[in-house]
Amino acid sequence: MESAMRVGILGVGIMGSLLLERCVRAGHETFFFELSPAAREKAVKLGGKDCRTPKDVAAGAECVFLFLPGPAEIQSCLLGEDGVLHGAAPGLVVVDMATSSPFNTTAMAKAAAEKGVAYLDAPVLGRPIAVGNWCLPVGGDAGALTKVRPVLELVAGKIIPVGESGNGHAVKLLNQMMFGAINAMTAEMMAVATQVGIAPKLLYETIAASGAGTVSNLFKELGPRVVEDKYDNPAFSVTLLCKDIRLAVDMAAAAGAPPLLGRAIQQLNELALAQGLGAEDTSCMWRAVKKMWGK
Repeated sequence: MESAMRVGILGVGIMGSLLLERCVRAGHETFFFELSPAAREKAVKLGGKDCRTPKDVAAGAECVFLFLPGPAEIQSCLLGEDGVLHGAAPGLVVVDMATSSPFNTTAMAKAAAEKGVAYLDAPVLGRPIAVGNWCLPVGGDAGALTKVRPVLELVAGKIIPVGESGNGHAVKLLNQMMFGAINAMTAEMMAVATQVGIAPKLLYETIAASGAGTVSNLFKELGPRVVEDKYDNPAFSVTLLCKDIRLAVDMAAAAGAPPLLGRAIQQLNELALAQGLGAEDTSCMWRAVKKMWGK
């Protein structure tokens, strides 16, 4: 059994709470920072130690894991007056497990290095239900990864070093582009089906049973939600998808590779967001297509 560590977590929503729960079970002393009262209450019940600021989390931890919405929140929690880097001792390892910009990641890694802190990007490839079997593409220092690997192995089935800082987030954004494409095509297909007289339930059940190459795991997850017309308690919200694809399009454009499909997909994401669907599961987006047609 690995020796117990002092683990910090910033953001204990759906994904962060899964790591927190497993850390506590493994005997790691686990500190956290969270703004949501409901998430904070749940984390305390799971055995986490509530901290007032990210700085307080860093002061008590050997490694800090970030599950934050995006670059702005990461910058604030790292560089702000009460941020991690103001409470960190040299040797701390920060692991950014959010979906973020690789440009922001390299900037944060540089700021962390100036304080003697290592910074890894290890975004999650996998749904909450697959915890324990997540795949983590990790960018950054190999020695820092070795130090935090026992904690990452609590939630990951595969940990894949992908090179320098920022590469982990680049891999994740490329994956999200593919997610967005499958999600958008499923939405459009379901909407078209209703217009040509095919019920979504019949369409989903027929394609899912076919064994055709078009049948992805994501399609098998999206389809039943459309059939049931149930989009609350999202596995992944429209707001988060819109954020991820925006970051992916920006990354590609900055690399001199402006994406054609990525931009088209983002138009649909933004349409759904403008229609007030941000808090719902991405499977709801076929409704946005129909509404665009006036149906």
